[in-house]
Formats: sequence, structure tokens, C-alpha cells
Amino acid sequence: MKFDELDEKMRLYETAHDLVVLPEMYMVARIDGRGFTRLTKEIHAFEAPFDERFRDYMIATTQHLMNCGFHVVYGYTQSDEISLLFDFNEAAFSRKLRKYHSILAGEASAKFSMLLGCVAAFDCRISQFPHERLVVDYFRWRNEDACRNALEAHCYWRLRKDGYSRNEATQRLSGASAADKNELLFSYGVNFNDLPQWQKRGTGIYWAEVEKEGFNVKTQAAVTAKRRQLFSNTELPMKDAYSEFVQQFVQKTAL
Repeated sequence: MKFDELDEKMRLYETAHDLVVLPEMYMVARIDGRGFTRLTKEIHAFEAPFDERFRDYMIATTQHLMNCGFHVVYGYTQSDEISLLFDFNEAAFSRKLRKYHSILAGEASAKFSMLLGCVAAFDCRISQFPHERLVVDYFRWRNEDACRNALEAHCYWRLRKDGYSRNEATQRLSGASAADKNELLFSYGVNFNDLPQWQKRGTGIYWAEVEKEGFNVKTQAAVTAKRRQLFSNTELPMKDAYSEFVQQFVQKTAL
């Protein structure tokens, strides 16, 4: 069999089950760390429940994904996960899902591993939404999840530092309401509302125009130019205010 015939035959097996995102569908990718509980608590001594160095690694990884060949208008990260909102008209790789899944997971794994100095892996999935409201709801969901997990994590680690075992701390929090958990933290002198906003609500990353000072060699004069760069917001709003905040990026995708 000639090479061209063999090549055509084998490529059918690679592409026979290709799925693509249909036109006029919003795409949001979620990239999650694989086995990060062990990685961050046992292999590497990150501070519990939150560590600024780990946060900065996740922000840097998000920024990398927003600069690796796709048109991403908004990125969001909390804990060991990243969410990316693509431009409404994104057409890279003919919108083939396997390309988005493999490239984003691979790029995230490579970038985070370089920052950490150790092998780390991510997986990826793409959500497809038919209208704006669902996109906003998705990011609202992740924002609320961040808050819920932050409350749980602070309670758990307060108990652990107070001498509770893993099982005891987990059992102590089982079935506890948000009010119960807030009261538990308050008994340790901690007001959940006063904790850093990035721990409770995650970090948003988006493009913003900034003015840069430069020098025009021809005219020998100082000049000011506008440049587009990524901005990381660690003071995100909450609840309906966050939904309105995300809405502006969703509307930009269709422009």
C-alpha cells in the first residue's frame, strides 16, 4: 500500500468521531488540576487552607492560556480550577473539541509544572451554551462554589490546627449549615467576611487598556501609547453584582 493511501486510511480512524462546537454557541472551558490535593498538601508544603504562591501560579497559568493562540475574553480561577470564556466567534481548529481539550490541558499542565518545578497535570472540558444568561450563570456558579469551599476549608483547617484529626474535623463539619460554620470560625476569633476576597471569590483575569510611556526616536520626544494587557482582579464583587460584572465580557464576545 502506498503511503498516501495508508495515510488517508489511518486518518479516518483519528477523525471519524470528531465532535465540533456548532456556530453561535458560547464556549466556556473548565480546566481542573488532577490529584492536586495530594500535590499541594503532601508533596509540596503549601500553606493551608490558602497560599498566595499557589494563587499566583494559578493566575499565571490562566494568563498563559489566554495567550496561547485562542481568543479568550475572560478568565477566572479559584482553588485548582480555571474557567475561560472564548470569543463568540472563536473558530480555531474548526471548533473541534478534541483540539481544545488536549491543547488547553497540555498548556496548563506545562505552564504550572514549570512554575512549580514538579510534574502537575490538568484535565479540560468544554461547556456549550446557547445564550448569554447561561454563560453568566456558569460563572456565577463557580463564584458561589469558591465561597462555599472557602468557608468549608477555613473551618476544616481551624479544627485541624486545634488538634482534630482528619476524620474528626470532617465529621464535625458534616451536615453543618453555613451559619454553623460561620459561628465556628467566630468562636476562633475569625470573621469570614473579613478574610481576603480572593480566597472567597476567586480571581478574574481580563484584557484592559493601559497607557505606556515611550520615546519617539524620530521626533526625539516622549510619547504615550495605549497597550492591551491582562489585568488580574483579586477583589471581585459577589452575587448579583458579579453577574453584572461577567455580563460585560459576555456581551464583548459577540462584538
